Amino acid sequence: MRADELAVPVDGHPEMEWGSDAIAEVVRRLDLRYFSYVPGASYRGLHDSLVNYLGNDNPQMVLCLHEEHAVAVAQGYAKVTGGPMAVGLHSNVGLMHATMAIFNAYCDRAPMVILGATGPLDAAERRPWIDWIHTAADQGALIRNYTKWDDQPGSVEAAVESLIRADQMTRSYPSAPTYVCLDAGLQESRLHGPIELPDLALYPPSEPAGPSAGALHRVLGLLAEARRPVLLFGRGGRGEDAWADRVRLAERLGACALTDLKTPAMFPTAHRLHPAAPGTRVTDAGADLLRQSDLILSLDWIDLAGTLQAAFGGTPVPAVVSCTNDGALANGWSKDYFALPPAGISVCAHPDTFVQALLAGLPPGPDRQRDDWPAPVVLTATPHVSESPDLDDSSLVMTDLAAALRQATENQPVCWISLPRGWPSEQVDFRGPLDYLGKDGGGGVGAGPGVAVGAALALQETGRLPLAVIGDGDFLMGNSALWTAAHHRLPLLVVVANNRTYYNDEVHQERVARRRGRPVENRSVGQHIRNPDPDLAVMARSMGLHGYGPVRTPVELKEALARAVAEVNSGGTAVVDVRVSPVGGEHDVGARASRGNES
Repeated sequence: MRADELAVPVDGHPEMEWGSDAIAEVVRRLDLRYFSYVPGASYRGLHDSLVNYLGNDNPQMVLCLHEEHAVAVAQGYAKVTGGPMAVGLHSNVGLMHATMAIFNAYCDRAPMVILGATGPLDAAERRPWIDWIHTAADQGALIRNYTKWDDQPGSVEAAVESLIRADQMTRSYPSAPTYVCLDAGLQESRLHGPIELPDLALYPPSEPAGPSAGALHRVLGLLAEARRPVLLFGRGGRGEDAWADRVRLAERLGACALTDLKTPAMFPTAHRLHPAAPGTRVTDAGADLLRQSDLILSLDWIDLAGTLQAAFGGTPVPAVVSCTNDGALANGWSKDYFALPPAGISVCAHPDTFVQALLAGLPPGPDRQRDDWPAPVVLTATPHVSESPDLDDSSLVMTDLAAALRQATENQPVCWISLPRGWPSEQVDFRGPLDYLGKDGGGGVGAGPGVAVGAALALQETGRLPLAVIGDGDFLMGNSALWTAAHHRLPLLVVVANNRTYYNDEVHQERVARRRGRPVENRSVGQHIRNPDPDLAVMARSMGLHGYGPVRTPVELKEALARAVAEVNSGGTAVVDVRVSPVGGEHDVGARASRGNES
């Protein structure tokens, strides 16, 4: 990544003179390596300190064009590293821009330290008009229901402690964004003497909680008696050690594993103990596997109760063990804690720590071999959804795109940053923790481009090709985030699965029309992104990216992907607009959505 050159180089390390210098120094010592931001006068003091006091190095500034993008970049970075970067939001207006992205990051349990700002709280120091409309009494109230912690310190010394606490809390399980609002007057105040900064080694994140001895004993007993156990791997560590522990646990137990496309890769999808492909909901094969099980061990699985309801309906559920501490973030506003699962044993611990404890507690001996497990899964037919009456030039379907991408990247390691709705789950092949990074968390359309940029930032020097496959609505809402990738010279490939419609909503409208006995032919009214068709490749090129498309045929797709992959391998950012049909037989996105109420 290129660092912006300073217009006037700083000789040596300048003296700490201003409140914002002390704040910047703490950010550096916390090892928040990047600072994504949109410029704003409310933190001009901090901006100056990051540039002229620290020299734009640790943190290095990552310029964005929208505050939502600044937060999404930090979320993408966290998806790869498991750790936080810093985000700068200008005053109340910048925070209001960023709220959707903060909600996404909260639902994704992504760590980040957000630095906000406000006009001087001392009214006597406010400039006419602008400082008044950009000053709020309690900015944190805007996002308090979907952040882990917030503060608005009243002195430089208090700001130092607030930043340390914010970093400590966001890195502790369960992770979520933290927010510190910095008074503009505090930033720009001259220090009256040296600020003694504390030894940060004395303020580490909390150690992950482990299971109680009693809970561990009970679970080990259930696992010893189970004939057909299933492990639900939800949220977990991003490192190779945690990955290896999960595989080892399944093999020691002879247990089947299920994973979910809402979370990053957690288990090798081609492993013999992973018999059902992952989906954004439990797939038919996964549900069948659960119905055949006699013990379900959930490791921070997202919406455990919903998964059990989808698999069992009103029939009896086998013994369930749930390991999570996600309830620590539950509040009365956001319902992302989901329905109560019928778990006879609830273990309040970090899932990785629990896996380690289970491995240590298992009796010595060979891996357990089971003749009848995994059992054959019984697939059910996919519900029929009528084809859109006005499909014209979309000859490609998602399976074509998936196969072409795998072929175009077969000779190099890839990080699949994101996959769109309707992606054929049986074509995924995840072999390590950075093979796939999961969904956006909160379902906020427009996050995809910014998350892709943050992931590409973190994937530098890993040897992986950063690849994000996103929908056309996602691209159109957030495409200016990709300017940041071009500006900072981040290798990144973005492929737009472009069906030129909000097709999932077409399916919903058809469902409502059928229920009410009304014409289903009207389902596309107000849904199509056509007439005129946005030229996505031109949009990309206007921001300094390499743009290809629209691609309509298999031959064009192969050629465009070959050129785009070559551009990215040379250090560029490329966007490929691929026209895909929203209907595609068994992989019909509408058919999948008809089983729930995804929007």
